[in-house]
Amino acid sequence: MFQSISLQLDGLNCASCVRRADSALASAPGVGEHSVNLATRTAEFEVSDPAILADIAEALDSEGFPPRRERIEFSVSGLSCASCVSRLERALAAVPGVEKASVNLATNLVSVDAFSGLTDAFRVAKASEKSGYPADLPTRGATDEPADLHREEALALRRQTIIAAVLTAPVFVLEMGSHLIPGMHHLIAQTIGHQASWMIQFVLSTLVLAGPGRQFFEKGVPALLRRTPDMNSLVAMGTFAAWSYSVVALFLPGLLPEGARAVYFEAAAVVATLILLGRTLEARAKGRTGAAIRELIGLQPDTAWINRDGDLVEVPVSDVSAGDILVAKPGSRIAADGVVAGGESYVHEAMITGEPVPVAKRSGEPIIGGTVNGSGMLTYEVTASGADSTLAQIIRMVQSAQGAKLPIQSTVDRVTAIFVPLVLLIAALTVAAWLLIGGPDAVANALVAGVSVLIIACPCAMGLATPTSIMVGTGRAAELGVLFRRGDALQRLEEARFIAFDKTGTLTKGRPVLTDIRAAPGTDKARAFKLVASAEQMSEHPLSKAILEGARAAGVELSGADQVQAVPGKGLRAMVRGEQVLVGSLSYLKECGVDVGPLEATAQSFADAGRTPILAAIDGTVALALGISDPLKPEAGTVVAALEKQRLNVAMISGDSTRTAGAVSAA
Repeated sequence: MFQSISLQLDGLNCASCVRRADSALASAPGVGEHSVNLATRTAEFEVSDPAILADIAEALDSEGFPPRRERIEFSVSGLSCASCVSRLERALAAVPGVEKASVNLATNLVSVDAFSGLTDAFRVAKASEKSGYPADLPTRGATDEPADLHREEALALRRQTIIAAVLTAPVFVLEMGSHLIPGMHHLIAQTIGHQASWMIQFVLSTLVLAGPGRQFFEKGVPALLRRTPDMNSLVAMGTFAAWSYSVVALFLPGLLPEGARAVYFEAAAVVATLILLGRTLEARAKGRTGAAIRELIGLQPDTAWINRDGDLVEVPVSDVSAGDILVAKPGSRIAADGVVAGGESYVHEAMITGEPVPVAKRSGEPIIGGTVNGSGMLTYEVTASGADSTLAQIIRMVQSAQGAKLPIQSTVDRVTAIFVPLVLLIAALTVAAWLLIGGPDAVANALVAGVSVLIIACPCAMGLATPTSIMVGTGRAAELGVLFRRGDALQRLEEARFIAFDKTGTLTKGRPVLTDIRAAPGTDKARAFKLVASAEQMSEHPLSKAILEGARAAGVELSGADQVQAVPGKGLRAMVRGEQVLVGSLSYLKECGVDVGPLEATAQSFADAGRTPILAAIDGTVALALGISDPLKPEAGTVVAALEKQRLNVAMISGDSTRTAGAVSAA
């Protein structure tokens, strides 16, 4: 049996980084299927034995992609001897995701080093309590979310890019301004002089490489020393080569032939700045990509109300487990997946089904964590919580899809796998060739040529553009409400020739609206409607809400209703100002012995037009026929016409009757 693991990694910057991290996973014994997600900076893999997690972390560490770790500290009670310490440390070390646990007998303090995302303070504290040592957490706040880390990363890169751009701009103007501004070269010569200009460029470009550009050297040089060069290595070598050559030309010009005494400070500074800009845009794309995931995570409530020995107690959701009996108060979110044990209510399940109309829930029916309870109170037994819940599975699916490798990315991986070594080889061959045929100034010319190869190659547009465009595409789609279940769907989307729309909430507005009111012969329409709306104000059914909204729009003053009795799936009865009011379907009124003949044809015409027919009777006599429909969105027809104009086949999917679906389709 394999267990799925997801580790958050540091140091992932480009496609070649992904390839190396993926290779590290492949080389670790006991690892099954595996993938590295550049968008979320995670490594996902299957292991037969979680105990080998430390070996996998070591393999990733050695490649320069350490798993993100966090320290959890809290105090415990009940420790009395060294054996207690040993027992507790073993119990904590057995928690999945814990790398090391240390217990101080003198201070009763526990320190746990864990892999971020695999566990949290609550799970560790729970393991301590199960071992007989109650834990006292200093705070109950969650650890940093990946979304927060992406925002911090984007802000840090933005600051570094701005600093680099401010420092680079004068360097670029001084060296390359003459290509844009006629006479700039002579102006510099007649004012500060070229030597002073070079000195200014030296100072500013050095600040760029030592400041914002330092990250390329911190990551690229160790990778180069490990003989696994990546894009950072190439950027570091190219910028350093340009900078060092320019330093020689500035301070030791005698070492170079007269024709080769030029500086390339602007190349080093501009390349570093542009790469920083690319990574800033990439970080922003990651933030947009994670927006949908953050919204999904936000659907999970922090606390739940649990029934313990007849008392309602508010507990963290992390403490909820299968079999617990929870209570969903009116208007609150369902804390976990479960089955209704008592009570009746309508639950808004749009986050799962996309249907905006609430669904009636009663005993024995399933409910899903993260959905919103209506105005009733429900008691339910938990069937799945935490990582096993439906919402958690959806979040994992979206994360996997948004960071999955597309077919084009596989091509990029193959190219980047040989790109850096190939560039270094070409640079070396260039130097060797100039040494052989370069004449008296062979060394200087060889150095110039070799540096030129590195400078030209180091941006590696393909390695930057492809993963960035993938994340921008998925991020923009997520902003528009489009989530990709499979990563390759983004690339294959252009092959689509058939588009299917859900009806309710997609082509239609997703909320019932009262459209028609017809009175039976001899019935006071206004008075009858007032009685019907007054009876419906005690119901939370979506169709009842449509009737009430229609009454409010017409300025109807409602009366009080007594003896209200709802009949699920059929309608309701109530007493309003001493008169009995029946409201419901055609079949319900027939069951109650009402002669619906005067309005039966009207109800049928409503149904033929795609409306839901509702009949109302007062004191046993049919009085009103109401038509309720879910109107089309104003832009629906335009969108469908535009798609058909592109020769795409368009279909509509609906759970409504054929008559209703046909009416909407014809509209």
